[in-house]
Amino acid sequence: MKQNIPWEWYRTFLAVMKEGSLSGAARLLAITQPTAGRHVAALESALGLVLFTRSQTGLQATDAAVAIQDHAQAMENTASMIERSAASFGSHAAGLHGVVRVSASEIIGTEVLPPLIAQIKEDYPQLSIELVLSNRMQDLLNREADIAVRMTTPVQEQLIARRLGSIEIGLHASSSYLARHTAPENIDDLFTHTLVGFDKTTPFILQALKQYPQLSRERFTVRTDSDVAQLNLIRAGAGIGMCQVQLARLPVPLERLMPDFFAFHLDTWLVMHEDLRYSKACKTVFDILAAGLQAYISKAGL
Repeated sequence: MKQNIPWEWYRTFLAVMKEGSLSGAARLLAITQPTAGRHVAALESALGLVLFTRSQTGLQATDAAVAIQDHAQAMENTASMIERSAASFGSHAAGLHGVVRVSASEIIGTEVLPPLIAQIKEDYPQLSIELVLSNRMQDLLNREADIAVRMTTPVQEQLIARRLGSIEIGLHASSSYLARHTAPENIDDLFTHTLVGFDKTTPFILQALKQYPQLSRERFTVRTDSDVAQLNLIRAGAGIGMCQVQLARLPVPLERLMPDFFAFHLDTWLVMHEDLRYSKACKTVFDILAAGLQAYISKAGL
C-alpha cells in the first residue's frame, strides 16, 4: 500500500524548483537545509523517482520533476485558497475579517484599483487584500486568486461573472510630444510618428490586430510588453500610443488622436470562483470593486 505523502514534502519540492537549491528553499520556507534535504529525499523515495540531480549551479530538475510540478503547484494553490476561504467565512466581533486575493491586469491593478482597495481597508480594516497583477484566467480556476478583473468574456462554468461595461482604447499623445510634432490627421501621417506599443503578441494584441492589421509590431519603434511602461512612455512624450480613454485625463493629460480611425473596446468583467459565493469577505470586496469599476468605466463619456 502506498504511503500518504505529507504536504510539507511537496511544498519543499516546489521551493527547490523555484530557488534551484536546498539552501534557497530552506530560506524561503524558514526551515533548515538538512530538513529540506530530508524532505526531497523522502519524496523521491515515496514516489520512486529521481527529482533532482546536482550540477555546478545547484540542483537540476529532472524530467520527472518538471512533469509533477504543475500538479504540486495546484495542490499549493488549493491549500492557500482553503486558508483564505476559512479566514473569510463568518464574522468577527470587531468586523469583517479574512484574506481576499484579487487579480487584475497591470494597468487596472496599478491605475484603477488602488483607491478602491484604500476604500475597502478604510471600511473594513481587518480585511487583508492581496493584489496580483496577471492577465491569466487560469489563476481563478487554479485558486491562485479569489476575484479577478478580466477583459475577456468568461466561459468557465465554475465562475461567477458580472459584466461591468466596455473600456475604450484610443490613440493618445502628450502635449509635450505634440508641441514638437504635428498631430497626425490620417493613417499615412500616423506612420511618420514615433509609435509606442507592444513587443510580443498576446491574445489581446491578436484581437486588436484583427480589427487594425495596419498596426503591426514593426510599426512601433518604441516597444515594451509592460502596459504600465507604455502608458508612462506616452505620458513622458516618447510618442503616440494606445491607452484607456479614462486614463487620458490625469495625472498627465493626454490628447486623443484620430478617434474615427482607432477606437478599440474591451468588455470588462469581474469574476469570482463559485466556491466563494458564501464568503462574506469575498462578496463584500466583489461588490465594492464592481461599483468602483463601473464608476470608472462610466467616466469615458464625461
